[in-house]
Amino acid sequence: MKFEIANENRLKDIIKEAVRDVLEEEMMKVKLLLAPYVSDEEQREIEESHGEPSKQVARTLILEE
Repeated sequence: MKFEIANENRLKDIIKEAVRDVLEEEMMKVKLLLAPYVSDEEQREIEESHGEPSKQVARTLILEE
């Protein structure tokens, strides 16, 4: 009886983790789709006004359609 409950709880944990991973991935896709496009000219203006962006990369994501 205890073994079945332990397996059931483990299965629930695995499912929760899988759903959480999928939701995180899908939310990142939505965020990338909603991010505004910045033209090369606009990027140059931003860099002139505020300096170049840091070379440190925290995270790089590529949106594939």
